[in-house]
Amino acid sequence: MRSAAIGCRGECVTPMKKLLLAAVVLTAHPAAAETKSSDWHGYEKLDFAFGERTGLLVKPKQAAPGNPWIWRTEFFGHKPEADLALLAAGWHLAYYKVSNMFGSPGSIALMAGFHEHVTREYSLAKRATLEGFSRGGLYAVNFAATHPDKTAALYLDAPVLDIRSWPGGKGKGNGAPGEWKRALESYGLTEETAADFKGNPLDRLAPLAKAGIPIISVCGEADKTVPYLENTAILKQRYEALGGRIEVILKPGVDHHPHSLADSKPIVDFLIRHALK
Repeated sequence: MRSAAIGCRGECVTPMKKLLLAAVVLTAHPAAAETKSSDWHGYEKLDFAFGERTGLLVKPKQAAPGNPWIWRTEFFGHKPEADLALLAAGWHLAYYKVSNMFGSPGSIALMAGFHEHVTREYSLAKRATLEGFSRGGLYAVNFAATHPDKTAALYLDAPVLDIRSWPGGKGKGNGAPGEWKRALESYGLTEETAADFKGNPLDRLAPLAKAGIPIISVCGEADKTVPYLENTAILKQRYEALGGRIEVILKPGVDHHPHSLADSKPIVDFLIRHALK
């Protein structure tokens, strides 16, 4: 997709550039956030506006040393067993709504502003553990690749790691035509340029391996929406080849749903063991 920049002189400011510039301004001058407190599974949840979007933070009853936190990148509240276990262990839980941006550079810039805000405002650890459910994997891995110094670990659950797999449906997955159109727009791509696109999470693993970021991924072996062989199987092969630490829990015969595990202990143990080093 050609960005609209008609009738300009000198250097044109495309819609993508405008979004990135706005995100930079937001990072440098975050808006004051009015908070609304409520109960979430027995914990205090703070909802607030940040820029033109909304975020939230759930506080543990007693914070663990160093104020560790897990950052759900999409689908807050869905299958929260691991989140609740980490809250009980003293972690904070955060979410910032950048939906329908598919982990594009604009969304990562906005996330960087949110990260700067919550770490400063609530004294959270500088390195967050990112939790990417489904399309949330695009945000989690691309944030970590862009900001490895701000990332402690990754928990990926049936994650999208290549937009051509989903929503593109260019492999064996179902695809989602409407979402594919939005994803192309978010990245400034066309059907033609997407074929050779090198900005997917699967292409950006070297910074994570260099930083020693541990990854745990839970996937359904029979996932028809986000096929395992087109996403996490490639992640595992490439990350191990780079010397990275990754553990994959593959659920035999399971489709894209249900996410997570009936017993979240393996996920929680992995994150507490590796993310707090």
